[in-house]
Amino acid sequence: MAASIKHQLFFQHPPEAVWEYLTNAELMELWLMKSDFQPVKGHEFTFRSKPVAAFDWDGIIYCKVLEIEPFKNLSYSWNLGPGDGTTNVESVVRWELQPKDNGTELLLDHGDFAVLKHIGIFEAMNAGWLQNMHKILDRLNETNHGTTNA
Repeated sequence: MAASIKHQLFFQHPPEAVWEYLTNAELMELWLMKSDFQPVKGHEFTFRSKPVAAFDWDGIIYCKVLEIEPFKNLSYSWNLGPGDGTTNVESVVRWELQPKDNGTELLLDHGDFAVLKHIGIFEAMNAGWLQNMHKILDRLNETNHGTTNA
């Protein structure tokens, strides 16, 4: 098993536009899950989705903002479990934005797995992250956010 999930995607949009989708709770809900995220170091928040019995998951992801440098870096803890006070995933999600070629390279590194009890969760997250990154791209393209019509 890989030690971390890594994905990279290029956006023809400025870092500020991509950043908005990573840090605005209303926009995050459009591509990821409902949350009470706030872009403040130390803020504890949750993502909420439907429970998945096969993964022994109650549908809640417990997070804490670990690092935040606007338009450049964001990291938060990512812990989940069956809802009985135990966890079956303890990890860290890191986002890095790099201005490049009149756009933004978005790098995701979901790693530092202290606890990972189900390989199926890892595989689902790996596929899910890439799919969700494409959702951000689709949303940005729909709104033509940060681009000009030539």
